[in-house]
Amino acid sequence: MDMAWLGQLGFALPLGLGAIGSALGVGAAGRAAAGAWAKEAKEGKGMNFLYVALTGMPLSQTIYGFVLMLVVLKGQMYGNAELSANAGAFFSIGLACGLGELFSAWMQGVIGAAGIRAMSEADGKPFTFTIIAMGIAETVGLFAFVFMFMMMP
Repeated sequence: MDMAWLGQLGFALPLGLGAIGSALGVGAAGRAAAGAWAKEAKEGKGMNFLYVALTGMPLSQTIYGFVLMLVVLKGQMYGNAELSANAGAFFSIGLACGLGELFSAWMQGVIGAAGIRAMSEADGKPFTFTIIAMGIAETVGLFAFVFMFMMMP
């Protein structure tokens, strides 16, 4: 039985799962930003544009998944025999990287949402610390990207 399809699925998993995580993370932070903007508008304050930066940060994991997919597809042009022989490895690596990107982006958005809430309560003061906390979550996505890339057959 030809298992090349399993290896091909492994190529797509980092992008697909990373995009799901980015969507979840942007959704979490975006909802918090919308609520904070409504609160600020009601209070007659100017709306804080920094919330946009925090909302957009989880998008990078989609980029990591896309780059990994492109590098693998361009650098590892396998025929069906080679792809079938390594299908389990490609699938496992793609799944592990994709899950790393998914949860990194999602949690980055959750941290961003909490930071947006904190900023709306404290006149923007926690911005730097929110960026640092989100950067730590970003590091998980970077580790998944780099370590999985290093494991490619």
